[in-house]
Amino acid sequence: MLKSFRRFLAVQVGAGLTLAAVGVMSAPAADTDVLATVNGLEITEGDLNIAAGEYGAQFGNLQGDQRRAALLSALIEIRLLSSEAEKAKLDQGEAFERRLAFLRQQALHTAFIDKVVNEAVTDEQVRASYDKQVADAPAVNEIRARHILVKTKEEAEAIIKQLGEGGDFEVIAKEKSTDGAAANGGDLGYFSAGQMVPEFETAAFALTPGDYSKEPVETQFGFHVIKVEDKRVQQPPAFDAVKDRVRSVLIRDKYVEEVTALRDSAEIEVKEPALKEIIDGIEKQRAGAAEEKTEEPAAAQ
Repeated sequence: MLKSFRRFLAVQVGAGLTLAAVGVMSAPAADTDVLATVNGLEITEGDLNIAAGEYGAQFGNLQGDQRRAALLSALIEIRLLSSEAEKAKLDQGEAFERRLAFLRQQALHTAFIDKVVNEAVTDEQVRASYDKQVADAPAVNEIRARHILVKTKEEAEAIIKQLGEGGDFEVIAKEKSTDGAAANGGDLGYFSAGQMVPEFETAAFALTPGDYSKEPVETQFGFHVIKVEDKRVQQPPAFDAVKDRVRSVLIRDKYVEEVTALRDSAEIEVKEPALKEIIDGIEKQRAGAAEEKTEEPAAAQ
């Protein structure tokens, strides 16, 4: 089940999708509160919130007032340089107007995502999606095993004989096993089908808890003596551990839904054939992914 859930949550949030997340500031304040002035021009809390959405990731290691101060310093520099650019008439000309129009469209794009996409995904939907994934995911058995890895069959047979005479598996693993798990008494933790090499996996799953292999198990790594400690049904990840990723997937799906509807109703003509072919391919992939999502549970193998 855990493997299924990880596969479901591994879906990318979507090509070209920018989700502007305004950082939480350490001291709540009104957007109109003035934090600084630069040559008489005010910088407000609202300006700082916008900067957090645009540049917050650059100050990810800073918290609280340290982060706020870094953002405010960046805004001061922006005001200083933009004023100098205006004096030099860099805000004039067709190229600047095109860039300004693009930035306006980009801001509107972000506003649409915040209002129509992000706000549409509720906490209740996130929980319901998680519950559905857990319910739809097939039960997966897993085992906890230890092993002792040696280079030759003769060494493995000698260890099996030693175990038959009452030897302690963990102690022998620490003394004689040649892989990294030796320090932990050969403990490999829990694993499910498909996570180990086939020869090892087949032998391990055939054992009952408390039993060890009576014949050496050969793999590409050498010869193993395996002991199974426990068998259980794999548990899903806790909701709190994955809820943010579940939300991201739902936001991705909502974004694709909105964009697809707008594309279908719009008149779009790509003039350059090579670009058109690529874009058409992307749209086919998007449509195929949406169809697959509808036909199969997202957490299915």
